Amino acid sequence: MKKIFAIGLVGIAASAMMLVAGYLSGRPVAPAAASQQEPAVVQAAGTLDRAEVEAIIRSYLLENPELLLEVQQALETKQQEEQRLAQGEIITSMSDEIFNSAYDGVYGNPAGKYTLVEFFDYNCGYCKRAMADMEALAADDPEIRFVLKEFPILGPDSQRAHVVSMAFRALMPEKYAEFHTKLLGDAARATEERAISTALELGADEAKLREEMENPAIVEAFARTYDLANKLQITGTPSYVVGEEVVFGALGRQVLAEKIEALRACEETATC
Repeated sequence: MKKIFAIGLVGIAASAMMLVAGYLSGRPVAPAAASQQEPAVVQAAGTLDRAEVEAIIRSYLLENPELLLEVQQALETKQQEEQRLAQGEIITSMSDEIFNSAYDGVYGNPAGKYTLVEFFDYNCGYCKRAMADMEALAADDPEIRFVLKEFPILGPDSQRAHVVSMAFRALMPEKYAEFHTKLLGDAARATEERAISTALELGADEAKLREEMENPAIVEAFARTYDLANKLQITGTPSYVVGEEVVFGALGRQVLAEKIEALRACEETATC
């Protein structure tokens, strides 16, 4: 916010300098003539000392405070559009890594036509609340496929719980969705012990599970997910990828359903 505020002041200061030149010449400088008057502005402004310039700028800002908000809004809009375009390029160039990675779990219809990718952490409270949205969407639409990207960012407990999750998925992929909903749906904090207990409840062999937990491929998978999140500018959970768009936060079932419908319409009309 401070950076945005400073940028806004720079733009307003430039306008104030034009006013300075106008005052010195006895008339204000019209904005449309700014480019033609630039040398005169610089020369005229040079006749003022710093205190006079600052006083004029301060007076101008106090009389027109709404300019700061306008500059801030314009900058945010520009940055959001630049971010959207950059994310779209990453999604296009890394589509297989995002939508079809071998180390990601799947919820819903594995052969579903419309894919929604979720970056999640087992200890993310928002992810826990958003799980109901995922279950409802998958139940309502058999063409939806959820790709679950394990993104442990909430401390050592999360990392160890996710290691167990990755090991369980490798051993028992057919029960991964059940494991996922049990562990994420648990109100208690996800730890290695709790994750192992959940895995054993679902029939995992403890010795094989612990052996798989040492598989270096798990750490490599996390590293690739972290790298992908960094490129997509994802810093929190849950975050989603739908089509060529990144959606941040637990925005609710309705928002996700609308994104899926937009993707469906896009593909059906070949307007993507």
